Amino acid sequence: MKIALKIVLLIGICGFSSCTKEVTTATISSPNTNITVSFFLSDDGTPHYTIAHKKQTVIDTSAVGFDLKDAPSLANNFKIVKTTTTSADETWNMPWGEQETVRNYYNELTVELQEKDALQRKLNIVFKVYDDGIGFRYEFPKQEHLTEVFITDENTEFQLTGDHTTWWIPGDWDIYEHLYTTSKVSEIDALSKANHGSLAQTYIPENAVNTPVTMRTKDGLHLSFHEAALLDYSGMTLKVDTKNLILKSELVGSERTDYKVKRTTPFTTPWRTIQIAEKATELIDSKLIVNLNEPSKLDDVSWFTPMKYTGIWWEMHLGKSSWDKAAGKHGATTENAKAFIDFSAKNNIKGVLVEGWNTGWEYWIGFEDREGVFDFVTPYDDYDLQEVVRYANENGVEIIMHHETSAAIGTYNKQMDKAYQLMKDLGIHSVKSGYVGKIIPKGEYHHGQWMVNHYNNAAIKAADYEVAVNAHEPIKATGLRRTYPNIISREGLRGQEFNAWAADGGNPPEHLPIVAFTRMLAGPIDYTPGIFNIKLLPYKEENQVNTTIAQQLALYVVIYSPIQMAADLIEHYEGNPALQFIRDVGVDWKQTKVLNGEVGDFVTIAREERNTGNWFLGSITDENARTMEVSLDFLAPNTTYTATIYKDGKDAHWNDNPTAIEIETMEVTAETKLQLQLAAGGGTAISFMKK
Repeated sequence: MKIALKIVLLIGICGFSSCTKEVTTATISSPNTNITVSFFLSDDGTPHYTIAHKKQTVIDTSAVGFDLKDAPSLANNFKIVKTTTTSADETWNMPWGEQETVRNYYNELTVELQEKDALQRKLNIVFKVYDDGIGFRYEFPKQEHLTEVFITDENTEFQLTGDHTTWWIPGDWDIYEHLYTTSKVSEIDALSKANHGSLAQTYIPENAVNTPVTMRTKDGLHLSFHEAALLDYSGMTLKVDTKNLILKSELVGSERTDYKVKRTTPFTTPWRTIQIAEKATELIDSKLIVNLNEPSKLDDVSWFTPMKYTGIWWEMHLGKSSWDKAAGKHGATTENAKAFIDFSAKNNIKGVLVEGWNTGWEYWIGFEDREGVFDFVTPYDDYDLQEVVRYANENGVEIIMHHETSAAIGTYNKQMDKAYQLMKDLGIHSVKSGYVGKIIPKGEYHHGQWMVNHYNNAAIKAADYEVAVNAHEPIKATGLRRTYPNIISREGLRGQEFNAWAADGGNPPEHLPIVAFTRMLAGPIDYTPGIFNIKLLPYKEENQVNTTIAQQLALYVVIYSPIQMAADLIEHYEGNPALQFIRDVGVDWKQTKVLNGEVGDFVTIAREERNTGNWFLGSITDENARTMEVSLDFLAPNTTYTATIYKDGKDAHWNDNPTAIEIETMEVTAETKLQLQLAAGGGTAISFMKK
């Protein structure tokens, strides 16, 4: 009897004290099993993860955690309370985009953690693993000992497995408009990019990079690091440890607070993402970023139509005209706007942007206090807004509104409803917003939580007025176009205008072949292509566009946006046969095929237009001339197309002879193979019209 009692007692003790060994690991793989994420707790309870691709480690042991204001860090002493795995395989429709349907296919692991000490604070980590990469984020559950959370640092690590070739821009808290540098991770020197003279605002506090940042391993595997669903949180840069080859999240801060993020539980962070691809082209194919966002919250966005547009914009960068009226060469006049409307209506272009229409431009930049300067409903007296809108409607053209805030956020917030209501009253459905200059209130940065909330709230409010937003000087794209499809495009890179006035000579020929594999992975880009007057004469003798005309045409296909500007002056288009491609090219796509490409070197993309069955191809190269064979097997079988090929002339060169272009027409089928010859800094654009 005594022996039996002892056995029962021991069983009871084991039951109460968990003699079973504590679970400290969890694993999840992609649907095709090529990518595996392994999570584990170290001996001191610190959360770590690793990532393998085809059994080869691509992210080695990496810790995660948070530093908090006036509270112990969420860093170690955790136990795993529970793990859950789920799977999903669904298809959703893009109201506009690079393709009509998107497959959202992943396996998910949720790891619920709890501290072992008296506070017993909880933190969940959710991993979604796709065939093209992974996303993971943190969930802060509602809990007694963690209610209002002040994050001073997020400590998400990415331990690289080699000194990869990297295409990067510095971790600037105020702007993304830097040229990309190609270097090894160990050679990244972001601080060397500080205080660029051509930037209206810039702040680079440490050796960090902005995202997306793309890398290629010595074995040819491609990795691109970014984030998805950036809502009510600070933008993330990645601090670079050049010795140990570690990237570590560095959130954008504020000089007005001693924390970087303020939230109340329960809440989730943005997704930390890594796209993984054996071929560079597969990075562009990936829909990881949009898939990690929530489904659309807007029932109907049929009021927005993807379009090409012209406008009163480039002439200001050239110095031909001015945004303000006082300078005596005001661009935004009723007469000038009507001229662009006439040109657009005649050339299958549905929109006209008018910048400089509203009062306040005399004091928009170069002044410390810019609050109260702009009026977003009052035009200059030489611009009849109602008449311009009436004339545009009569000619089947839409006016695109412009709201330059000069980063004076208080002024814009106060007038936002009135400005959007004016647009609704006039039937204007899209606005280009701008945020040039240092943020007011002083101490905030463009990419911090305070401004993230402003950008997102401005777009969400715009939807209430049936307005679509194309933000310049924005927060980075993180796939929110899925949740709020009135977020149509944005700048967020070094754009075309730098070619008109940058002291460093503008964007080099390698710029866009890098952008296609970096910035474009985040989302649509309003790059404003289509410059025909490459040398910018007679306006800018010291500057030029560093491409051929053929590449300017190819950009309409290569650089995706549902709005595409024909950016040059009317007089530079008229009489030029290359304008026909701009007339014909689509902006809304049924499907996209990335035919070839290497980061920073070249890329060729073909897209099928929705509703017509017509295809368009764009191919661009860097400073090196290239010859390549392209199969047209993407075309519909048993169908003949008329192909109009816009190609570099035999002696074309981005600097020496950029306007040399040849146009050739031929019949093709899916069996046809074409030889493309791209000049240095050149390109090829092709329309395939069904016969």
